[in-house]
Amino acid sequence: MRPRVYITQPVSASAVARLRAVAEVTMNPDMLHIATKDELIAAARSHDILFCLLHDRIDRDVIAANPALKAIASTTITPADIDTAEATRRGIPVTVIPSVMLDDATADLAWALLFAVGRRVAEADRLARAGVIPGSQSNFLSATGISGKTLGILGVGGVGRAMAKRATGFPMTRYYHDPRRLEASEEAALGLQWLPFDELLARVDYLSIHVNLGPKTRHLLGEREFALMKPSAYVINTARGPLIDEDALIAALQARSIAGAGLDVFEHEPGIHPVLLGLPNVVVTAHMGSAVDSLREAMASVAVDNIIEIINGRPAPNCWNPEIYSRKT
Repeated sequence: MRPRVYITQPVSASAVARLRAVAEVTMNPDMLHIATKDELIAAARSHDILFCLLHDRIDRDVIAANPALKAIASTTITPADIDTAEATRRGIPVTVIPSVMLDDATADLAWALLFAVGRRVAEADRLARAGVIPGSQSNFLSATGISGKTLGILGVGGVGRAMAKRATGFPMTRYYHDPRRLEASEEAALGLQWLPFDELLARVDYLSIHVNLGPKTRHLLGEREFALMKPSAYVINTARGPLIDEDALIAALQARSIAGAGLDVFEHEPGIHPVLLGLPNVVVTAHMGSAVDSLREAMASVAVDNIIEIINGRPAPNCWNPEIYSRKT
């Protein structure tokens, strides 16, 4: 009997076709529907492998619904919404995708958000559609601008470096902070100068966040940190929502103690705080850092690669919990 695979939302047709060649595949056809817990439990009970996306919460109850569950394949880099401890305890491989795949696309989006807030693009679009078109030299939509400003990059992993490379095309002063300072040669190549965390916050006009989420970085930016920033500064977050204390961010935005924010990620995803949606100095996108056709196809293909290896009785090449294999030998 061929293994049964459940895909929680539509992925690329080429990936699905490859999977159908080796397994019985069921796929939720609705791109806008995130599976509920009950739906995930039902899917787990009737399938051998779950193929899940970013916002699917595969918790202990979902995993326990099928004692014979063979694998959980994710198209995420870090499976934050999967109970990996429970999966590991049960000997179930949890597969992911390599982080390097998303570096360029995420940096592109960070720059898109930076431009959107720095030139009030989204706000101008809304007003124009509503018929509010000020004179071409009116100060009504005057903005901070980009050239001549100071960019701060918080975290210089793959995405942070990609952000810095793109910054070389603009006449901006560029600083960064990371606990692990780059070699002097790499700083020079990227045009970056290292600053202590608090000094970075105080100096920059645009702060772009590219930090991994963990216990030590949750609420990395809160009331204290926003108070250090200039009233003209903008925060760009394409990393993870809980890096920012969203209540503190909202308070800072409402008080205009910072100028605005460009946000692709949120503290309580998939929901977005309704106050953020009502603030004119905020641009929001729906966690779409990887939303590039070719990249999404590649991400699904890697997930299928992982599943095929598991079906063939081999260790998955991108396994989050590889210790399960040493336990089985």
